Amino acid sequence: MEITKRSIGGVTIFDLDGKLTIGKGDVVLRDALLAELEHGGKSVLINLDKVGTVDSSGLGELIRCKVTCTSHGAQVKLLHVNIKARKLLTMAQLVGVFEMFDDEKMAVESFSA
Repeated sequence: MEITKRSIGGVTIFDLDGKLTIGKGDVVLRDALLAELEHGGKSVLINLDKVGTVDSSGLGELIRCKVTCTSHGAQVKLLHVNIKARKLLTMAQLVGVFEMFDDEKMAVESFSA
């Protein structure tokens, strides 16, 4: 998996491309998030638009992102969560854990609300 990092209005957006699965995708996301938090980032939006597969380790990593951000006084939200990932979050009863958006502009604005 590859992550492209960009910023809009003080919000860091991670555009994920590939599989959020055990071994590679989960580690890449963890490393990118920790680096962002070390540099003072407080608002992170994870764009899952180009993520084709999320397994249980990928889901666990998203939860870890949430916990890590909270412990650093930061926020993390999800953008473009596909049907498969939404079903996985629903089955794990984690839908309410994350704020999820289908519109990037609304997602970015939600950090300042």
